[in-house]
Amino acid sequence: MTHASLLRQITDYANRANPYPLYEELRKTPVLHEEEGGPYLVSSYWDIESLLHDPRISSDQSNLTAAGDDELSGPEATGLPPSFIRLDPPEHDRLRRIANSSFGPPHRPTRIDSMRGELHQIVTDLMDGFGDERQIDLVDQFAYPFPVTVICRLLGVPREDEPRFRSWVDPIVAGLDPDTRTSAESMKTAQDARLQLGLYLNGLVEQRAKEPREDMLSDLVNSHGPDGPMTTMEVLSTAVLLLIAGHETTVNLITNGMLTLLRHPEHLRRLRDDPGLSVKIVEELLRYEPPVQLVPQRTCIADIELRGVTIPKGSRIWLVLAAGNRDPERFKDPDRFDPDREDIEHLGFGSGIHSCFGAPLARLEAQIALSELARRLENPRLVEDPPPYRPNAVLRGPRHLNITFDGLR
Repeated sequence: MTHASLLRQITDYANRANPYPLYEELRKTPVLHEEEGGPYLVSSYWDIESLLHDPRISSDQSNLTAAGDDELSGPEATGLPPSFIRLDPPEHDRLRRIANSSFGPPHRPTRIDSMRGELHQIVTDLMDGFGDERQIDLVDQFAYPFPVTVICRLLGVPREDEPRFRSWVDPIVAGLDPDTRTSAESMKTAQDARLQLGLYLNGLVEQRAKEPREDMLSDLVNSHGPDGPMTTMEVLSTAVLLLIAGHETTVNLITNGMLTLLRHPEHLRRLRDDPGLSVKIVEELLRYEPPVQLVPQRTCIADIELRGVTIPKGSRIWLVLAAGNRDPERFKDPDRFDPDREDIEHLGFGSGIHSCFGAPLARLEAQIALSELARRLENPRLVEDPPPYRPNAVLRGPRHLNITFDGLR
């Protein structure tokens, strides 16, 4: 295995089921630059943590484009403005504060926790829907519909429109894949899909402007806090982001979680007997099998010295979160799944100003989902291991997870 082949191997679908040996090899060169004009890959925990807090690292898509990264900035190169995760301060901070005012503390401190009963009911209904089946596809029948239903209710998007917006979400997510073989055609498809999704949401935004409801779309449209209101276009780009991010990563977290527990049945049994263990299990899963494996949308806006390497201004940086999460310099025995770890400050939700906006909701959804699966499925087993994976190297998770079991409790 040569250094020159690592980036392509990491993005190669053939290695999607188990990229961790590649990450181990990558950490031997913590700042890897393979070719002229290519990105710098950063893979150690402490370096990634530092750069996520470094103002010399930009998330602004105009800097990505200036660095020659048209492919990665492509999905947001539409008539809609970039979402706040593709902006730097102060614009990022303003938009994130407005969005957060309808999501959590200090303005709505109980919004997520108050959904606990509702989340349990959605999970119960989905599992009851298995009926007399003794084999299910966990993704299609549970891990996908659960967070989609939740984010639709939270935003105020009709759940029955899911088939419609899924046809736009899928190509947008595919456009985030940093595979260097991504075609211009797929980028154009992703851009068109983002615009169509924005136009769809615009109809809902216009309704909420006239008749506000108890949902996040209404809050975004009618926000009049100290940062002022969002423009209509800012509301739309934020709504697109929240709708996609509000379910895509959680699908992977739940599916990766159940796959890991089925591979470690002793912890599945513990969770069945003690639902409270779900808090520790989810945190360890975010370290051990993070749903977001790497962050490729970063650019240096000044020269940076790191591990004896000068990363020049204008260079692209990929932060390989999943490699940092298994860095032996940070975690003891990092390749072991251990929910009893006492020090588990993982990178599963990122860090710094761009740390995951929806982390409180994703945590709660995964805790409830996994504890109920453990409690109610009798003797669950994997049908195939490894399962087929989604093609995306960034948002990594099984596309299908077929499970057989003896019955439902």
